[in-house]
Amino acid sequence: MTDTSAFAVDQPPPSGSAQPGPAPQKTGPVSQALLDSLWDFSDAAASAQRFQQAADDTGRDEGGRAEFATQLARAFGLLGRFDDGLAVLAAVQGATEDPSDRLQARAALEHGRLLRSMDRPDDAVPFFTLAVRKAASAGAQFLALDALHMLAVSDAGHEEEWAAEGLALVDAATDDRIRRWGVALHNNIGWFLHDSGRPEEALPEFEAALRAAETVGTHEQRHLGRWAVARCLRTLGRLDEAGVLQQQLAAERPDDGFVRAELALLAQAADAADVVPPAEPTDATGVSGVAPTIEP
Repeated sequence: MTDTSAFAVDQPPPSGSAQPGPAPQKTGPVSQALLDSLWDFSDAAASAQRFQQAADDTGRDEGGRAEFATQLARAFGLLGRFDDGLAVLAAVQGATEDPSDRLQARAALEHGRLLRSMDRPDDAVPFFTLAVRKAASAGAQFLALDALHMLAVSDAGHEEEWAAEGLALVDAATDDRIRRWGVALHNNIGWFLHDSGRPEEALPEFEAALRAAETVGTHEQRHLGRWAVARCLRTLGRLDEAGVLQQQLAAERPDDGFVRAELALLAQAADAADVVPPAEPTDATGVSGVAPTIEP
């Protein structure tokens, strides 16, 4: 597979005093850097607006507009507008005469993501596996890793296998944006192990996710990585260590609801002068039952 960083967005021609004719269309794959700049996972509505504008940009070729449309479908999924997302993907399929392997990978990936969000993980798995194959054919490592990461959280009974395949790609990568997938992959397998009643095995995965975040990740990933380590330490009964980490996080973000929930539980344990028993396998926070999501 080749590095997706090689797929750079075409740069506009330099401006000058002459008045040229219509600018040529931007052609070729849309770079991941451009997509990253348009995404704000904390504001899916604003992201949807940006991707709608990009998908309507006649200054880009058909394939590029279709790639933006797949991200519009993803944004609709985050907003709970699943029918709208599926309609966008159907329109992409109908409007593209000869879709590239890369575009087919993106469309399959987002179709699967929508189905999973609709609580249909079994239906999503074939789309994720198709995305892996098409991404491999296109030499698109980033897309292959995205699909593998989705398989690792969707294909029941094969979570560890898919994560291992993804981590093998990460280990061989040299591009930092590709290597960042190690954060999500280690974090996801950590939660799988934790929620399966295997916290001793989960802790090294959370620690590996944090190391990856510290090396190539974002500030948000580093914050959430530390939270996950502390959460697993609580399950293991290592309350003092968990408390130190959560207090550090609270000093940085006093209003973080996940941190406050953990500190409350740790305080209860201290008041009782007793060890908190391991949480139920499906309870990631001990309060809400949902762990914060690490975006890639």
